[in-house]
Order: sequence, then structure tokens, then C-alpha cells
Amino acid sequence: MVGLVCLAVSACASRRAADTQLPAAYEAPAPESPADPSMLDTWWTAFGDSELNALIDQALAASPDARTAAARLREARATRAGALTAFLPQGNVVGSGSKTEKKVIDGTAVSVPGFSSTGDSEAYAASFDVSWELDLFGRLWATRRAANAEMAAARLDYEAARASLAAGVADSYFQARGLAIQLQDARATERIQGELYRIVSIRADRGLAASADADRVAGDLSQARSNVAQLEAELQAQRRNLLILVGRAIEPTANLPVDASVGAPPEVPAVVPGELLARRPDVRRAQAALVSALGRLDYAKLAFFPTFKLAPGVGLQKSEQPGYSATIQNWTIGANVSVPVLDIPRLLSEVKAQDARTEQAAIAYEKAVQTAYGEAENALVQLAADRRRVALLDEGEARAERAYQASHKGYVAGLVDLQTTLNNEQAWRSVRSQETAARVQALRRAVQTYKALGGGWPLASAPTNKEAR
Repeated sequence: MVGLVCLAVSACASRRAADTQLPAAYEAPAPESPADPSMLDTWWTAFGDSELNALIDQALAASPDARTAAARLREARATRAGALTAFLPQGNVVGSGSKTEKKVIDGTAVSVPGFSSTGDSEAYAASFDVSWELDLFGRLWATRRAANAEMAAARLDYEAARASLAAGVADSYFQARGLAIQLQDARATERIQGELYRIVSIRADRGLAASADADRVAGDLSQARSNVAQLEAELQAQRRNLLILVGRAIEPTANLPVDASVGAPPEVPAVVPGELLARRPDVRRAQAALVSALGRLDYAKLAFFPTFKLAPGVGLQKSEQPGYSATIQNWTIGANVSVPVLDIPRLLSEVKAQDARTEQAAIAYEKAVQTAYGEAENALVQLAADRRRVALLDEGEARAERAYQASHKGYVAGLVDLQTTLNNEQAWRSVRSQETAARVQALRRAVQTYKALGGGWPLASAPTNKEAR
């Protein structure tokens, strides 16, 4: 009967392979000068910024997020070891001792050689009984497969957490640099507006310009000063957030210098979508979860088979009574077998439930692959667009600055009116602001791209297929 049930379970349980097919290539434009794929492991070094490298190294060593991920990895290792010890011999040494005082308080005391109803008696016993399940049907293999896969998933979670931390530090760092540039521009605007206000005030006092011009410039000067105050606060907050990320939360923000400059994002490697299956830690983690679910499904099926256990044991007893003393040694060797009969309906329900969980794990794996592909392609497309946008704004900013400088000199010389000068300055500042934002966005997009391609963790130390099975 049990054999028939097992055959039925094997026939109904699904083992559909997850669909992980991906296109042969991305639709995004190919990089002009592809980087070495090995740089993905430590992609932040490609920016050539020693301060960024130091911050990420500090974060990976001291950040609360990194330390929490390491603690979870240690927990997973201990859990795996505990799951496998259940198939080792089990048993405990048990000891006992007692002392009894007997005294007849009513009746007649009996005194026979070897037996007395009065007096003190002592009894001691020790035993060591062992239970060892014989793995005749592969329960240990199924458990080890699930435990190894869960351990691999924990390692991948650890690496994914560190990769996300590195990306978070880089993103916050480039945001801080963008704010530093904006603050520098705002202070330059404040200085220019102050100088312009001084000039227009002198011209108004001499009757060479209307007083309304001075009021107009004074309003712009107040706005420039308020913008400086706002950007100073935002940069201060961004520095504090960055210090928290790297595990230096209580340090003064002055300990974190931020240059008001950004460079061009480095090139990314020329990769194919299929590499995401081996490169992305979240995809590998979903694969390990599927392997674990399959192992648990195998174990649920094996519950229908009989369980055989060896039960050897040894014991020692000592008894002392008035007129009698004996020490007894014993040993036992035995075995027992358990065959599920009335538990079959419950075991069938457990198999069906685990089969459904396995199907969910397969779907989750498919979704992880599809999500990874979408994120990688979108990041590559957007990074290419950001590069083109920066190039266009660089040219526009240079031309707008030349126009403003020419009109400013003309206004000082009395050849150009104030409105033209202000319009040219506003146009230049607007383009410069967009150019700065585009540069910062391109750097942040490069960080997103490296992360989407599976960068930020040492692929060489990833759990192997053997470990996950």
C-alpha cells in the first residue's frame, strides 16, 4: 500500500524546470570602449576616486548593514550544521542516585539475610542509550541538498547586502558632490549678483540707471543668498547620511571632505544577458531557493517509506542494602521500525503543500531572471542617453557662458542694458545647472548599471553548483 502511495505521489508532484531563457544580446547601445568584465567585482575603483574607494572599504568593514549581514551568515552556517546532525547517532548519558532510610514505626521489623525492613539503602544507576536512523532511502541526501542550498542562499544574501551597500555609498557620495557643485555655483551667483547690485546702485545714484533696476537686482541677490543657505543645509545632511552609511555616524561632518567636481562615468563591460544567471546574487539566490524547495519535496516524499533505527545501549546499576550489595552491568542491542499507515492522508497533504511551494520557488526564480534582465537593459539604455545628454549640455553651457561674459563686460562698459545681461546670466546659470545635474545623474546611473549587471561582489567566491545541491 505504501509503495502504491509513493508511486502516486511521484507521478503527481511537479518538477517543471524554471524558464530562464534570455535574449542573446541587449538592445542597448554597445559601449564604445568596453571595460574588462573582471572590473565588475570592484567597479567603484573604475572611477579613479581614492576618497570613494576609502569610503566603500570603510562601509564594508564597519557599517551596521555589513555587520548585520555577516551575523546572518554565521546564523545560516549554524542552522545548516544543526539540520544535518539529526542523522547522526542520538543519545544521552543518564545517571541517577538515591539514598533511602527505612525505620519501622509500627509492627515487627523483619531481618532476613539479604533483606531487612529497616536501615539505610543506596541505589545508583547510569545508562547510555543510543538511537541511530539508518538512511536506506536517501533522507540524508535530501536534507543535505536543502541545507546546502539554504546555506548558499545565505551567502548570496550576504554578498548582495554588501553589493547594495557599496552602491548606496557611491550614490550618496556622488549626490554630495553634486550638491557641492551646486553650492559653489550658488555662491558664485551670489557674488555676481552682489557685484551687479553694487554697479547698478552706483549708476542709479549718478542718474545713469533707474532705481527700479537696483530693486530688481536686490531681489535676485536675496534669492541667491537664500539658495546658498538651502544648499549648505542639504550638503550638511548628505554628508551626515554618508557618514552613517560608512559606520562613522558620530564623527563631525568636517571629517568628510567633498570636492565640488565630478568626472565622466567610466565605461561598462560588454556583457550578454545570459551572464546575469551567474553574475547577479539575487538571481543566484532565487536558484538556490528553488534547489532547497526541491530537496524538501524529496524529503516529504520519503516520509512514506519505513523508518529503521538501531537502538543499542549500555547500563550500570549498583544497589546497597543492609545485608545485601550488588553491581549489575547490562547492554542492549535492538532495532525498531516505523511504518506510516494512518498518517498517509497527512503526509499526502504535506507533499502537495511542498509541491506548491516548489512551484512558487520556480516562478520566483523566473521572475528574478526577468527582473534582472529588465533592470540591466534599462540601466544600459539610460546610461547611454545620459552620456549623450552630458555631451550636448557641455557644449551648450560653454556657449551660454561666453554670451553672458560678453554681455556682462558690455554692461559694465555701458554698452549693454541690464535686462540683456540678466537674461544672458539666467540662461547660462540654467544650462550650467542642467549640465551639473546631468553629470551627477550619469555617475549615479553608472552605479546603477554596475549593480544591475551583478557587480560589487567577488564572483570567484560564489557558492558552486555542488554546494547548492
